Amino acid sequence: MNNFDRLNFITAGMPLRTGREGYPDAFKVLKEMNLDGMELEFVHGVRMKDEHRAFVKQMSENNFIITAHGPFYINLNSKEPEKIDASVQRIIDTAAVASQAGAFSITFHAAFYMGGDKETVFQQVKTQTKRIMDILEQEKINVWVRPETTGKATQWGDVDEIVRLSNEFEKVLPCIDFSHLHARSAGAYNTYDEFSKVLEKLGNGIGQYALDNFHCHLAGIEYTAKGEKNHLNIEESDMNYKDLLKAMKEFNVKGALVCESPNIEADCRLFKDYYMSL
Repeated sequence: MNNFDRLNFITAGMPLRTGREGYPDAFKVLKEMNLDGMELEFVHGVRMKDEHRAFVKQMSENNFIITAHGPFYINLNSKEPEKIDASVQRIIDTAAVASQAGAFSITFHAAFYMGGDKETVFQQVKTQTKRIMDILEQEKINVWVRPETTGKATQWGDVDEIVRLSNEFEKVLPCIDFSHLHARSAGAYNTYDEFSKVLEKLGNGIGQYALDNFHCHLAGIEYTAKGEKNHLNIEESDMNYKDLLKAMKEFNVKGALVCESPNIEADCRLFKDYYMSL
């Protein structure tokens, strides 16, 4: 699997200053800013030209860390079977393309409760995850598959659910979106102790390897009592990133932290600089 020696700081998509240019310029910007890689954003569909896949794979072989985010139109608990099938296919497509581009991990928002009770929805997500994992194994597509912790109570995916799912499959692990945890709980999950409890839960509930090859998201976030509203730049929000990074340092977390703030590369650099100063 992946042997990370540290926590890497990567941008959600191409840095803004890439402008209308492509991947070569994007990686030039990352290099100039001393950032560690990029999450490929397939949020509106899994599309990536062959030459782009080859280029990004080459960058991954030059020590840039690559992850991918699947499309937003995924619901493994849809009332309509054809929507479930389409969701399964989108996750498989994300994994296939991401792995060709050198990614070690993919993430996605797995499901909505659709009024169902937690246990029934868990079993449905588990059934569909098994379909996905069986196909990836057949096709020899080797990436970590990670349902993301979600930002609203209507969405499946709190920490406990995702830890539980991870224990059912060898190649499934959580993607912890700390901003989503904060928004979903309408303001909790924002202290050193709370962050530490999450990391402890992963270490104890799954195993040390969950912290040694981590994939998480961080951004400023605006929320209401109902949960996530939208992402903000970190300094415009109440997200306590300093205590989070302290906890991650304390737990010696290794892997990829993806910055999803609107000013992606600036906040990504801010996170990395602060982390390195600890």
